[in-house]
Amino acid sequence: MINKLEMQPVTRRDLLRYAGTGALAAVAAGLLPAMAQADAKMMADAMKKLIGDKKPTDGKITLELPQIAENGRTVPIGFEVDSPMTDADHVKSVHIFADGNPRPDVASFHFTPQSGTAKVGVRIRLAKTQNIVALAEMSDGSVYMGKAPVKVTIGGCGG
Repeated sequence: MINKLEMQPVTRRDLLRYAGTGALAAVAAGLLPAMAQADAKMMADAMKKLIGDKKPTDGKITLELPQIAENGRTVPIGFEVDSPMTDADHVKSVHIFADGNPRPDVASFHFTPQSGTAKVGVRIRLAKTQNIVALAEMSDGSVYMGKAPVKVTIGGCGG
């Protein structure tokens, strides 16, 4: 037995109902809050997820980034960690965080003694003016932190 789909004519009442539903959806979308941004708790949680309860120490990380980024869609950032990169003393990982992005964890980079240096240059997206934080995990279990602000004139994360 074959069922045939029959086309139902669309009435003027149906069109008004669909238009009203669409208008209501558009108004509701405009009333929703702007894209959520990371807060201090989200930042702390993201860091804790990666380094546990270890307390970061300032130093050993040199951050290279502009003080003012004209466009948040492509912000150049670089870092270098002062380490001999030997089997006994090397950088295991560097994690980059942005405290004003929708998600604070931006990137992670992993190194071995064969890497030679713990140095990276990349471009990231930033939603707004915020702080960039880099955490370096060392082979001895210690963690170092570097922090620098970036002023973003045009946001790059949908803003």
